[in-house]
Amino acid sequence: MCRLLFYIVLFILPPLVSWANTITVCEGCKVSSIKEAVKVASAYDTIVVQKGVYREYNIGIDKPLTLLGENQPTIDGMDKGEIITIESDHVTVDGFTIINVGTSYTTDYAAIRVVKSTDFLIQQNTLERLFFGIYLEKSNGGKVLHNTIKGDAVNEYNSGNGIQLWYCKDVEVANNSVRNVRDGIYLEFSDNIHIHNNKSIDNLRYGLHFMFSNNDSYTKNLFENNGAGVAVMFSKHIEMKNNVFRKNWGTAAFGLLLKEINDAEIIGNVFEENTVGINIEGSNRIDYRHNDFINNGWAMKVRGACYTNTFQFNNFLYNSFDVSYNSKLNDNLFDQNFWSNYTGYDLNRNGIGDVPYRPVKLFSYIVNRTPETIILLRSLFIDIIDFSEKVSPVFTPDNLMDEHPRMKRIDHDSYR
Repeated sequence: MCRLLFYIVLFILPPLVSWANTITVCEGCKVSSIKEAVKVASAYDTIVVQKGVYREYNIGIDKPLTLLGENQPTIDGMDKGEIITIESDHVTVDGFTIINVGTSYTTDYAAIRVVKSTDFLIQQNTLERLFFGIYLEKSNGGKVLHNTIKGDAVNEYNSGNGIQLWYCKDVEVANNSVRNVRDGIYLEFSDNIHIHNNKSIDNLRYGLHFMFSNNDSYTKNLFENNGAGVAVMFSKHIEMKNNVFRKNWGTAAFGLLLKEINDAEIIGNVFEENTVGINIEGSNRIDYRHNDFINNGWAMKVRGACYTNTFQFNNFLYNSFDVSYNSKLNDNLFDQNFWSNYTGYDLNRNGIGDVPYRPVKLFSYIVNRTPETIILLRSLFIDIIDFSEKVSPVFTPDNLMDEHPRMKRIDHDSYR
């Protein structure tokens, strides 16, 4: 049986390998257009496109191919529509500059679209002057790596997303740079997606946006200066670790929005200089550990229907408000966090404050109801009413406190 298998491999494999040819595309070559090369290629061929400018659009790939750019050739779509559409398994697009995607109010034109495909690889491409950048539609088991996506979005209604996944599974999105689009990365009905080491900066709406997507992870990403950092909505089992949410400022801006999220982990992240670090609504059984909240307007805004959440070993450093809470009921645990506003003492020197800390100030409650009162933030009157609420809580939950506040800032380097 083993000998029979050996002869099968010996006689079948060489012809299979010999089927794969290389087609070279250049201005003076026998094949001078990418669309023509795709047409004449056989399955599993490699198309090498030499440096130059190729004015083409609607390049349809319906067979397994490797499309390889040599010295970063440019594909110019001339603003006429979609540029590359992949409708086959086992397709690679590597090493191109793709510009001038068409804009439409009825069709989501993309620089690269992948439709109902598996085992795809989109890497080391530069996409500019685009509508949508990379659009994955009902595609599974692929990778989007080391791409640079730069839009020129001004308004949300006529701009698209940098990387979009719709009804996808088991996709890796890593080491991409996305800026100046509507949403940097957008997921809808997409499960088991792993997003890591990306930079999503200067986008109109969100750096990253989840909708109805489960069992996903995003780690070690930077979300900076977006309309809002990240929005995770109507999803469960999301792992959010070691990301940086920075400088997401605006009247409705935040580092992270959680809406109807259950059974998730938020660990080892940095929330720095955001209007709101985390805005939480209708989210339950979430573990918040080893995060740093630094110089935010509000470190956390906890809105209605948030239960059985745990906040442990976090640093709350120099925020205007550490926690805002709009309910009289509290079913969440705050324990062993460091609060820069804590003024208690540690007589037995075990590193834990002897007096519990109440992170919710009455003034934050007032500002939530009447935003104009923020101008009184540094007044003596506000210190007095905050002290009175701390002594005898009336508007905030009387059990919302950290029973074991840390006396020193927690070192999180080992968690990142």
